[in-house]
Amino acid sequence: MAVAETYERMKQRLDGIVPDFELKYKAGLVDRIIDLKKERNAVILAHNYMEPALFHSGIADYTGDSLALSRDAAETDADIIVFCGVRFMAETAKILSPAKTVLLPAKRAGCSLAESITADDIIALKEKYPGVPVVTYINTYADVKAVTDICCTSSNAVAVVESLGTDRVIFLPDEYLAANVARETGKKIIFPTKKPVPGEKQEDDVDYEMIGWSGKCEVHDRFRVEDIENARKHFPDVVVLAHPECPPEVVKASDYSGSTTAMVDFVKKSPGKQYLVLTECSMADNIQAEAKDKEMLRMCSIRCPHMNEITLEDTVASLEKTQYIIEVEEDVRVKALRSVERMLEIGPKKD
Repeated sequence: MAVAETYERMKQRLDGIVPDFELKYKAGLVDRIIDLKKERNAVILAHNYMEPALFHSGIADYTGDSLALSRDAAETDADIIVFCGVRFMAETAKILSPAKTVLLPAKRAGCSLAESITADDIIALKEKYPGVPVVTYINTYADVKAVTDICCTSSNAVAVVESLGTDRVIFLPDEYLAANVARETGKKIIFPTKKPVPGEKQEDDVDYEMIGWSGKCEVHDRFRVEDIENARKHFPDVVVLAHPECPPEVVKASDYSGSTTAMVDFVKKSPGKQYLVLTECSMADNIQAEAKDKEMLRMCSIRCPHMNEITLEDTVASLEKTQYIIEVEEDVRVKALRSVERMLEIGPKKD
């Protein structure tokens, strides 16, 4: 495809969102990636948090949230999967597609939430609370998934917890998602990993139905109720959407809370005209590019430094040099797959 044609196509979708000079430069990278995909029999997965010039460039064969992307890739006949997201997402793709080469365009692309807990932490919790099932958020590394009982996503966390039918559950590692799930399921929650405050009475955890962990996403942790109040002060009709990884008081003050894909669907179907999306800022730009009749308030300045490690330049290099290859030890992969498959039996189901 000629670079000029690629530029015009990107401009039609991203005019007013990405500067024109940037589109002209990136159109050349996009053309190179499209050629490399054909040469290497590769597919590209782009998470909803990718920058607009990558997400809407036409290079992605699949876009969406991390689990849906991994499931889509598992059904293709491609030899190579390039995951434009963060490391735990690429690991999940490898768990579901062991025979394929999975590439992450950035050398690290970590995640503050995934790095907040280890497999040893979970093993210690199992020893402390014998027989209590462990629910682990999909936003974790493979070795953590391997020692859990069942995974969950932000959209099916409540369904997963309720499916267990137990009096108590360990829910890891996101503190805010756990608190939001506890509120929805009517469970009383405690976070034994929190450091005690001097002079504060320590509560006995015997009366608690949910055991949490003090992990947080560094992006969602920064949103406050004041952000919502400020937006509504200036834009009375604004519809506020918050990711379930936001603090519970922020979720409660919002009009809607859901996964990244759920938020996209909500905006498209909602009659509202103005929206404030409390999650990684690229998300609002990507929604705006798809919903031209809606106005996304540009009041967000919080970007994920890990997601922003993925660039079009790095994607070119990943395909040219077959870098960086994601490996998951087979015994870990098999055990992690079991916890993911248990979740998939509950949902989300594919259409």
